[in-house]
Amino acid sequence: MKRSILINRHLSTLVASLGHLDEIVVADAGLPVPDGVPVIDLAVKPGVPGFWDVLDALRSELVIEAAVIADEANDDLQAAFADFMKDWSEETKKHIALSTTSHGAFKDRSARSKAVIRTGECTPYCNVILVSGVPF
Repeated sequence: MKRSILINRHLSTLVASLGHLDEIVVADAGLPVPDGVPVIDLAVKPGVPGFWDVLDALRSELVIEAAVIADEANDDLQAAFADFMKDWSEETKKHIALSTTSHGAFKDRSARSKAVIRTGECTPYCNVILVSGVPF
């Protein structure tokens, strides 16, 4: 049994399989998943599990260098993403670039992700593409 916070075997396997610049998506319950992209479906009911809880668990093991969110996310949600990425940067001592793109471009880009992790989140545009980094 693992000692770290992240105990979901599917998420741990995904994190261990990522190479530099590989991308994954942590998604709300409504984001369409492109054909051929694996889905780790954690959603049980609206709000469970919460998006931020899943992102926090991933933070315990995943090295990222960039994150992308949709322009359409409201100001409060964009600020929450900025704060979360700032905290993650400070924990790892590595800068995490946060950028935005249109929701349409976000959905197109998600087609090349290694996986989509579907949460129970029901906040519009609460999705993020995480770009894998290296620990050195």
